[in-house]
Amino acid sequence: MRFKIHLEYDGTPYKGWQIQKGQPTIQGELLRVATKIFKTENLEFYGAGRTDSGVHAIGQVAHLEVQTSLITDHIRLKLNEELPATINVLKVEKATPNFHARHDAIARSYLYQVSKRRTVFGRKYAWAVAEKLDTNRMKEAATIFAGMHNFQSFAADSPDDKSMQVALNFVDIYEEGNVILFHLVGSHFLWHMVRRMVGVLVEVGKGKLTTVQVNQFLNTLSPEPARLTAPATGLFLERVYYANEKIKREPKRLIWI
Repeated sequence: MRFKIHLEYDGTPYKGWQIQKGQPTIQGELLRVATKIFKTENLEFYGAGRTDSGVHAIGQVAHLEVQTSLITDHIRLKLNEELPATINVLKVEKATPNFHARHDAIARSYLYQVSKRRTVFGRKYAWAVAEKLDTNRMKEAATIFAGMHNFQSFAADSPDDKSMQVALNFVDIYEEGNVILFHLVGSHFLWHMVRRMVGVLVEVGKGKLTTVQVNQFLNTLSPEPARLTAPATGLFLERVYYANEKIKREPKRLIWI
């Protein structure tokens, strides 16, 4: 039987989503707990997005393949009873036998949170940038990313990335109080791509990069975005979209600052 699992997690103590020998990971914890609950190793727990070390999620989706007589709500309750407090299953629903959390996804939505001041309570969930940022300059530069582009300058080497071509729906920037929120939606994202895009846009906000230079990064391979990679702390996988789901321009708001 196949189930669609909706979950959230604090990525701070984990080395990312994907299971790694000898390292704490989100997938590793889910497999450990599911093996205990269903008393079998003949199962599959596959996520829609392989978030990096330290990256969070408020809307990750995974599929669970296992033979069980438990109803969906009991599966959710049992998983949450065994999972650490840093991982929470929000919803479990039955899926079609061929549903694949990653391959069936049509778009992913990410949020990145920047704090305009040094913060104690938000230090795990935001990148504190002390320098003054020009939000209008960043918004102007962000429009350059929309559409289909070669993001080779924004991607770290990964065997999972077969092509550097990515279609971005939009990159929106919101400012509220001490928080600047970046909202990025696209077909998929390459390894470190979001963090490098945010790092570049922050440099634009500081007045250290121009929109002309940002455009050049998309047309010519450059090492500059890698040098400007934003920390993982502020990044959240907000939502995964599937067929017939309308992409929302207005993101969820984060509240930890």
